[in-house]
Amino acid sequence: MDSDTVSVERVIRAEPEEIFALLADAGRHESFDGSGTVQGTSAPSRPLELGSVFGMSMKMGLPYSTKNTVIELEPGRRIAWQTKGFGGVVGGRIWRYELEPQPEGSTLVRETWDLSQDKQAFLLKRSSMPATTEKNMRRTLDRLAEAVEA
Repeated sequence: MDSDTVSVERVIRAEPEEIFALLADAGRHESFDGSGTVQGTSAPSRPLELGSVFGMSMKMGLPYSTKNTVIELEPGRRIAWQTKGFGGVVGGRIWRYELEPQPEGSTLVRETWDLSQDKQAFLLKRSSMPATTEKNMRRTLDRLAEAVEA
């Protein structure tokens, strides 16, 4: 991995606002997560706003939790949150979704895994994580499409 980001994209047959509503509800992330690591939120579901902080229960072998802060938000167009764990000692990666309207009510959805601010970026970039994350992000976009195209 040469750059700090991995991105995948897919056209989904739904309006950007419908897709954004799902992305901006942390309580629903488990329903479309393609990695199988998201186990749910630590608080009731609510729409996210710029600066919102939400906890996520995770499991990758062993259970753990993350603290996520919404750092970018343009309703119907973009949302990104930065993830940290273990009291901020690890993490800093950014998960970003960008939505671009397409003809006939479709949307180009781009998901990006951004390590530019991650404390473990050096190690992560040299591991199997970028390839695994790319595969999981493709599954996430497939599941997101299933959720909104039905």
